Amino acid sequence: MNELAGKHIVLGLSGGVACYKAAELSRLMIKAGATVQVVMTEAAAQFITPVTMQALTGRAVYGSQWDAREPNNMPHINLSREADAILIAPCSADFIARLVQGRADELLSLLCLARPIDRVPLLLAPAMNREMWAHPATQRNLAQLAKDGARVLGVGNGDQACGETGDGRMLEPNEILQELTAFFAPQVLAGQQVLITAGPTFEAIDPVRGITNRSSGKMGFAIARAAREAGAEVTLVAGPVHLPTPRGVRRIDVQSASEMLAAVESQAPYASVFIATAAVADWRPAQAAAHKIKKDGSGEVPPLAFVENPDILATVAHSDRARSGALFCVGFAAESEDLLAHASAKRLRKGVPMLVGNIGPATFGRDDNALLLVDSQGHRELPQASKRVLAQQLVADIARRLPTSA
Repeated sequence: MNELAGKHIVLGLSGGVACYKAAELSRLMIKAGATVQVVMTEAAAQFITPVTMQALTGRAVYGSQWDAREPNNMPHINLSREADAILIAPCSADFIARLVQGRADELLSLLCLARPIDRVPLLLAPAMNREMWAHPATQRNLAQLAKDGARVLGVGNGDQACGETGDGRMLEPNEILQELTAFFAPQVLAGQQVLITAGPTFEAIDPVRGITNRSSGKMGFAIARAAREAGAEVTLVAGPVHLPTPRGVRRIDVQSASEMLAAVESQAPYASVFIATAAVADWRPAQAAAHKIKKDGSGEVPPLAFVENPDILATVAHSDRARSGALFCVGFAAESEDLLAHASAKRLRKGVPMLVGNIGPATFGRDDNALLLVDSQGHRELPQASKRVLAQQLVADIARRLPTSA
């Protein structure tokens, strides 16, 4: 996807071992369609070479305010005026202090000071030792930068190059890309609280066996990311899947349909949009065995009695908040035949304003799909595309339907 198509990003590197992540970050930004111009401090060049960054970006790297390649000998002016954003990654404790002080004694801090603050945003991905991160001076400096209009992306937690463990790691390249994409995305869901279910449920037969389905959760996770990038606060209730949580999304992990219903009911009172993408099991064993059911050699199959699971979407859709219009509900349908007929009937049965059908053949586990949007006015298709693209299109469609979208 060319999510950053047409964007010119100045990627600034200050000193720190996290400079090695800048190589992958620059590759991801270029893959997303951006033009990347690298500017490095002298300290950054101790950790990764300008030659490496030039090879990855296809553009000459700048490191000195006296660079004679600029006809007017003013790279701090030219580079900052060309940028759609300046991203400092890694941003060291020293460089954070330089920005607060308005230092201008080397090219990177100089071009940050010279940038037109009304149209060239400054984004910071800090990277430092955990004690440096927690120090009051660093936190005070970050608060001042935020007050000055900079966007501080936060840090990760984990092992550090010094051998210690804690907060202060630079975010991973994909996390920074998500933040950058969200920064430029239209904020069509700003102020909205979005609740999403995703993945399968698992209904236990005994401690080692259960009933589930082939849902991967990819569509729901893609919608969660798209909704967050569109400005919403997102809570994702996820069945048993192996997918990373989208950046900035609150995740609640569950196993069974009953657990998913409990989690949804606890969050629905705070939501303005509910999107039910989870493939919830229709039935569960009436009683799970306390111990593993073993074969006894008789050839007889143990009887299994089933009971119906709660209908999560219908429960939420028939709540007072949904009926009053305070909660906009969207359902999903996966059918093996007659999609339009079944999806239309399901929309009426569930009592939701919109139902989304997965256009077959089965898309479980795939990265692409096609969707059928069904509402009271009829239906329309979102043609075959990546689930990431479809999620963005669906989020935009939902935003247009909300009472506040006008």
